[in-house]
Amino acid sequence: MGAFLDKPKMEKYNSHGEGNNLRYGLSSMQGWRVEMEDAHTAVIGLPHGLDLWSFFAVYDGHAGSQVAKYCCEHLLEHITSNSDFQSALQEDPSVDSVKNGIRTGFLQIDEHMRTISEKKHGVDRSGSTAVGVMISPNHIYFINCGDSRGLLSRGGAVHFFTQDHKPSNPLEKERIQNAGGSVMIQRVNGSLAVSRALGDFDYKCVHGKGPTEQLVSPEPEVYAIERCEGEDEFIILACDGIWDVMANEELCDFVRSRLEVTDDLERVSNEIVDTCLYKGSRDNMSVVLICFPGAPKVSPEAVKREAELDKYLEARVEEIIKKQGDEGVPDLVHVMRTLASESIPNLPPGGELASKRSVIEAVYNKLNPYRSDDTVSIPACL
Repeated sequence: MGAFLDKPKMEKYNSHGEGNNLRYGLSSMQGWRVEMEDAHTAVIGLPHGLDLWSFFAVYDGHAGSQVAKYCCEHLLEHITSNSDFQSALQEDPSVDSVKNGIRTGFLQIDEHMRTISEKKHGVDRSGSTAVGVMISPNHIYFINCGDSRGLLSRGGAVHFFTQDHKPSNPLEKERIQNAGGSVMIQRVNGSLAVSRALGDFDYKCVHGKGPTEQLVSPEPEVYAIERCEGEDEFIILACDGIWDVMANEELCDFVRSRLEVTDDLERVSNEIVDTCLYKGSRDNMSVVLICFPGAPKVSPEAVKREAELDKYLEARVEEIIKKQGDEGVPDLVHVMRTLASESIPNLPPGGELASKRSVIEAVYNKLNPYRSDDTVSIPACL
């Protein structure tokens, strides 16, 4: 936990799909971390007769990947099969009943994982945040437990985003202190950086307290938002490795600009992950992008601007290298710093120069094929 590699692992896992008038793409990358502890779920058409419902989630594991992996395989079933959720599935489901069923599913899987762990004669000390959406024909249910985050873009702006569960939040801090704990250096007992999570059973053993009253709570916050046909654009679900380096508005602006260039959601998701790596993220990174029919469409003008920008950057890199003359080929740090000091038109909003790192590296490598491989460790924001 917290250990880093000498060089980031940039290989990505990708997936995409469509159905129920939705399209999605996802990308995950290990990055600088020694282990990959993220997991994800993407299901269009749910069991128990919920063919028109869909579920997506990102799980950010810590102290191991076991809890995140178990949740990605079993959380949805715990939600859809529990009696509270089943009782809500009438012709016109009650929003409050659905929310209660989702909450019950979280509490049930957490207790189930504790039982499994105890039967193995040793408590699994890993934990995981979870952020997800359950999309019905009429509502979007945002689900959050921890500091991963989900947001909805509607009508060209951020319409909604989940709130991170941090120990320093007043209500979270009050629960922690009531359970006999403390918040030091913005962490539970000076150790754990999130105040709600699945797993983390070392923080859930205060006698006389219920599961939602422990130092770390498995209870999700569930928000119900009515769908708005034509206005709803896209949903982003991502772990804190993404949000650590991009604000809500920045990421929405970046995604919107990418959707005007390509309708390949895997490609857009990959660009998000790469851009965050080059902006300095040191964590595992996972993102799920879900698009509604109202999402931005590919624009010939935007495609043309993008091609012109790439061509301009390629020419500038060549000029910077040639300008050195007898001094030899400058290193990539010099190239990036030079470009960062310039006013370059039409850089992708939110991503800026970092989002064009691959273009810059490609031409640099072509002109300097024998250099040592040191590029990924240099932040593009220099």
